[in-house]
Amino acid sequence: MNIVITYGTFDLFHIGHLNILESLSHMGEKLIVGVSTDEFNLLKGKNSIHSFEERSRIIAALTCVDEVIPENDWDQKSSDIKKYGVTLFGMGEDWKGKFDDLSASCEVVYLPRTPSISTTDLKKVLSKIDSAAIQQIKTGLDSVLDLVKAIE
Repeated sequence: MNIVITYGTFDLFHIGHLNILESLSHMGEKLIVGVSTDEFNLLKGKNSIHSFEERSRIIAALTCVDEVIPENDWDQKSSDIKKYGVTLFGMGEDWKGKFDDLSASCEVVYLPRTPSISTTDLKKVLSKIDSAAIQQIKTGLDSVLDLVKAIE
């Protein structure tokens, strides 16, 4: 049986995530997905919008995913490959070359990213929207205060 494994944070789940997971699921009979825990994300300098539990539920609900496991640290990948009998390790091409050392234990593939989508870019857009919304509220409050002063 060909068993495939991948890892990720999967925050703000989008079509790029789905494309990679579906592609990997077609490369074997079983797809295992390691979802980064909140604690591990903090060590990586990431602050997730959704909790580990929420992100894991989203990934587990996908028909292309057979099993979800927690990703607790960088070093667990080689032990997971042995533990689950993994034959293929896959990641997005933005990780190209970072996990080549695992090729001693299984095949390693890096899949192309979906153009025009990334969680990092989504978070940047959301932070700008938040800043813009805050500025609009502040401007509105300033206008109200100006009216109150004019009436007095």
